Amino acid sequence: MKVVLATVLTVLLSVTALLALARMYRGPSLLDRVIAADVLLNTMAGAVGAEAAVNRHATTLPVLVVLSLLGFVGAVALVRFAVREEP
Repeated sequence: MKVVLATVLTVLLSVTALLALARMYRGPSLLDRVIAADVLLNTMAGAVGAEAAVNRHATTLPVLVVLSLLGFVGAVALVRFAVREEP
């Protein structure tokens, strides 16, 4: 059961990451690319969290905290940049 769960999670998270990478490549605007990067970062955090849940350990908790803080700071910086650019 553990192998099936890990396989399903890997496939779903891989598809999500590939779609986010495609959106980063295609654009068309800077905002689309930044949101895709945020989705990719959240997908990575989800993958780390899923790995910790499947293997039942908490040693990757600091990595999750850093990824979450990075995503939050990036989103706040994007909003500040977008508000400054609007007329």
